[in-house]
Amino acid sequence: MKLLDGKKTSEQIKQEIAEEVKQIKAKGGKVPHLAAILVGNDGASLTYVGSKVKACEQVGFESTLITLPAEITEVELLQKINELNKNPEIDGYIVQLPLPKHIDSQKILLAVDPEKDVDGFHPANFGKIALDMEAFIPATPFGIMELLKRYNVETKGKHVVVVGRSHIVGRPMSILLSQKGNPGNATVTLTHSYTPNIKEITKQADIIVMALGIPEFLKGDMVKEGVTVIDVGITRLEDANAPKGYRIVGDVDFEQVKDKADYITPVPGGVGPMTIAMLLKNTLLARKWKDK
Repeated sequence: MKLLDGKKTSEQIKQEIAEEVKQIKAKGGKVPHLAAILVGNDGASLTYVGSKVKACEQVGFESTLITLPAEITEVELLQKINELNKNPEIDGYIVQLPLPKHIDSQKILLAVDPEKDVDGFHPANFGKIALDMEAFIPATPFGIMELLKRYNVETKGKHVVVVGRSHIVGRPMSILLSQKGNPGNATVTLTHSYTPNIKEITKQADIIVMALGIPEFLKGDMVKEGVTVIDVGITRLEDANAPKGYRIVGDVDFEQVKDKADYITPVPGGVGPMTIAMLLKNTLLARKWKDK
C-alpha cells in the first residue's frame, strides 16, 4: 500500500507556481491576483478562505479577501460580483460556499465571469470540459487528476467507479477520467446513493473515487485487491477517546481498506491540500490565458 500524499504533492506544486511567479516578476509581468468573497462568518468557511489567502502569500500572488455581512441582499452581492468582473487587476476570484439561505447560490455563480471563474463552477467551464476544450477544471477534480499523474497511477483501460454525482466532484471526475489523455482513457461507472448493489460495482473497480459524503461508507469487503482509492470525503466524528474529542474521517473506512489497496489517499492530508494548490494553478492559468 502506497499513500497518495496530497500534502507533500501540493507543496511541490506550490513551489513550482512560486518559481513561475518569480519569472513573471523578473520579466516585469503582472503577478496573478486571486480574490475571495466571504459572506457571513461560517467557521469552516473562515478557516478555508484563510488557508487560501495564506497559500497566495506563499507563492507570491496578490490576494484580496472581501468579507460581507450575512444579511447582505442578493442584489448587493451581485453588484460586488459585477465589480470584480470589471476589475482588470483581479485575474480570478471565488465566492465561498455555502451562502446564506436567502441568496440563490446558482444565480450568484452564474454571474461570475467564466474567464475569472477559478473554482470552475460556471456552466460555460463545465460545458467546455465536457467538450475537451480549454477550461478551468474544478479544483478538487483537478487535484485528483494531478495526484494520479504524479504517482503514475495507470488509468488507461481501467475500470473507474465514481461514487457521488455532485457538480463539484463526481460528474467532472467521470468526464475527465473517460477523456483521452493521461490520466484518462478509463471506463467510468458513475454511481450514487440510489444505485442498487453498489458493493457489487465497487468490487469490480480498479480505481474508486469516493465523493458521497457518508463517513466510512466504503468498507474492506467492498473492494478488490490492488485497488486505488481516492477519498474526497471529510467529516468530523465525535470520539471521546480522541485527544480533541473528535476525529476526522473520510468516506472510506481507511483501516479496513488500506491493506487491500495499492494506492490510497489519507484523510486528512490527501485530496484536501490538492484542492487549494489547484485553485492557485487555475489563478496562474487565468493570468497566462489573458496574455495569450
